[in-house]
Amino acid sequence: LIFLLKKSYLSNTTSKLDKKLLKKGIRFIAISILCCFIGPIILYQSFKNQEHPLYFFVLSIGLLFLFLAIHNGFKGIMGIVSAFIGERKKRNI
Repeated sequence: LIFLLKKSYLSNTTSKLDKKLLKKGIRFIAISILCCFIGPIILYQSFKNQEHPLYFFVLSIGLLFLFLAIHNGFKGIMGIVSAFIGERKKRNI
């Protein structure tokens, strides 16, 4: 029971948090949230002005923002998880 309370034993068993990777993941999540608001607004404006000559251009920009929101959200979650549990190891098959 005493060896469990030793400082050296506890310091060896705790995992370290990768702060650099955590900041990168939070940055991707922040960009994703921003794109989650910008994308639907642009998409709504493009559908409201379907007869305008730049309709397809504005529609494609709105869809790009929606894709970036999903992509950056996924990368952000993966970065945060990797910061807590460590990098994913690749298997050689």
